[in-house]
Amino acid sequence: MAKIGLVTGSFDPVTNGHLDIIARASKLFDTLYVGILYNRNKSCLFTIAERKQMLEEAVEPYSNVSVVTAHDSLAVDVARELKAAYLVRGIRDAKDLEYEGGMDFFNHHLASDIESVYLLTSPEWQYVSSSRVRELIHFQADISAFVPDSVVKKVEEKYDNLKRI
Repeated sequence: MAKIGLVTGSFDPVTNGHLDIIARASKLFDTLYVGILYNRNKSCLFTIAERKQMLEEAVEPYSNVSVVTAHDSLAVDVARELKAAYLVRGIRDAKDLEYEGGMDFFNHHLASDIESVYLLTSPEWQYVSSSRVRELIHFQADISAFVPDSVVKKVEEKYDNLKRI
């Protein structure tokens, strides 16, 4: 039986920290889906279509990774649709651990057959977050150290104001 995992997030935008988790998880599963899910608590800078395009370009080197989107679905429901038995989550710090623990409580209640797998963020990406990258974009700062080239290209195309230091 194939091991199928699902990494979910809003990926607004995808960061090198996300890619680190995706790359490492791709080695653990036969098939890994990266799901761009709607988060009603976040206002997004990029459309779902833009985020999907950036992610698809960024995960191109991983032959077993595919990008999917869902708007009005819980992660466990998306996992069931994809026949994924594992939800993969990255943990940067204690705050993430507390948040993920609460999510796991409900996910386990809703789908006890789907296991959560946690990967600690590599130290070099511990402080990188999409919200910080969005702030840098707002102030026209160089984001190239924190995001894949697909994001840099999209920001340059969309805003035509990225400063390179």
